[in-house]
Amino acid sequence: MPTALVFEHLPHEGPGVLAAALAEAGWRTATRATPLVGVDRAEGLAADLLVVMGGPCGAYETQVYPWLADTIALLAERIAQDRPTLGVCLGAQLIAAALGSAVFRGPAPEIGWHPVALTEAGRASPLRHLDGVPILHWHGDTYDLPHGAELLATTPAYHHQAFRIGPRLLALQCHPEHDGSNFEHWILGEDRALARHGLTVPGLRAQAAAHGRRAGAAGRALFAQWLAGL
Repeated sequence: MPTALVFEHLPHEGPGVLAAALAEAGWRTATRATPLVGVDRAEGLAADLLVVMGGPCGAYETQVYPWLADTIALLAERIAQDRPTLGVCLGAQLIAAALGSAVFRGPAPEIGWHPVALTEAGRASPLRHLDGVPILHWHGDTYDLPHGAELLATTPAYHHQAFRIGPRLLALQCHPEHDGSNFEHWILGEDRALARHGLTVPGLRAQAAAHGRRAGAAGRALFAQWLAGL
């Protein structure tokens, strides 16, 4: 049975519907709370699939959070070996950094449930399942598209929403793993920060209720198709 190793930075930003897609495809999942346990290079290289999830820090904050530098180094090794690798939000930014691209603050936080615009390559990829579906966005950083990467999806504020290099490397800025089931953890205590950007907890809660189930089904289909192509 192949093993997927998941680096989780916050308990509520776990693999979500990806966990179900992995189980259905016959994968065993092992989760590591990276900020607490650090990065085991040997384990990370041995895993059949490495999944790096989201988190509130920036990929450039390696002096504050040394495990970020270890994650970037591990990702660079896996990518050089063409080992299956998936990044979500912070994970996508760390993949970009591992490929030598700059990661930096975006124009303004992009928070809420709305669709991405698929490129031609995106429509021909597993991201086709996201077409027209409002997906959760919760990010304030972005990155330069890595050399050789294929852009799959965009939004007006954050052009580089998803990219891939070949069939075994996928980076997603948005959160197709999320189906709204634990959204209270995302918004808990965020009311003042959200208000600065014209957002409210009740408004986002209503979006999650309206779109979460459909988003989760689309994300699950995306991951199932991507896993089948490894």
